[in-house]
Amino acid sequence: MSGHLCSDFTYSDNFEVTGDVMKAFEENGYIIIRSLLSEKEITILRSALENDEGIKQHAYELSATDDGRKTRMCLWNHPGNDITGMIARSEKVAGTMEKLLGGEVYHFTTKLMMKDARTGGKHIWHQDYGYWYHNGCIFPDMGSFFLAVDKCSRENGCLQVLRSSHKLGRIEHLSVGGQIGADLERVNHIMKILELEHVEMEPGDGLFFHCNVLHRSDRNDSDKRRWVLITSFNRASNDPYDPEPFPKYTRLDKVPNSSIENCTDVTDMAGKDFLDPATDKNVKVDTK
Repeated sequence: MSGHLCSDFTYSDNFEVTGDVMKAFEENGYIIIRSLLSEKEITILRSALENDEGIKQHAYELSATDDGRKTRMCLWNHPGNDITGMIARSEKVAGTMEKLLGGEVYHFTTKLMMKDARTGGKHIWHQDYGYWYHNGCIFPDMGSFFLAVDKCSRENGCLQVLRSSHKLGRIEHLSVGGQIGADLERVNHIMKILELEHVEMEPGDGLFFHCNVLHRSDRNDSDKRRWVLITSFNRASNDPYDPEPFPKYTRLDKVPNSSIENCTDVTDMAGKDFLDPATDKNVKVDTK
């Protein structure tokens, strides 16, 4: 453990992607930035997500896992001008991802994952590029920003990652227990070599991770829900040849960090292009 580079950092107004931050991302495949969103910013976000009718209207249940549990999700292709759009377009999110991935990025998707108390299901081991490869993205020049809307703990099914697993390259993904995930025989061997980390987070903490990092989460057996917002980015140079159902390169208009707190219409859903789950080959949904 002591031989690993630390991937844990704390946000401040003068936060920068320094050489140490880059080394941690390149070696471990991810960085955690504590308190990336302030208490006020996360309060505004949580209120908007809980009260927005557009989110509720476009949310859907993923197919039950082998233990019968389900998780709800809502996904959209363009950031828009609401509070979630301001977060995705902010310098401390999009600007940080550009530095980590080494070039201009654009918004690929954002999704709200709703793992509710006592019912939220698990997610099996997978790589995001295990899916996006099939959406025509030639290079794994992609990454995701995982924002804790609620406290994420082992009890309510926090994210788990295998440190440095992005160095493995893309692993074959198969249908496993109602989900599409990485070849478990291979993952079982990988787990004997790479270190597992439970990414426990407070509301407002952010995790930036490479698209080939293996990750999973357990079901939520606690009395506390676990909602997270995950915004994924693609390098502008990695324009997919298969544009369905996700967007081709669309210039991202970044905004100052102050735009999050100063957002004038926190629930403006215009132009977000919500995903119809029937068109997404990467997920299985409950059609009952």
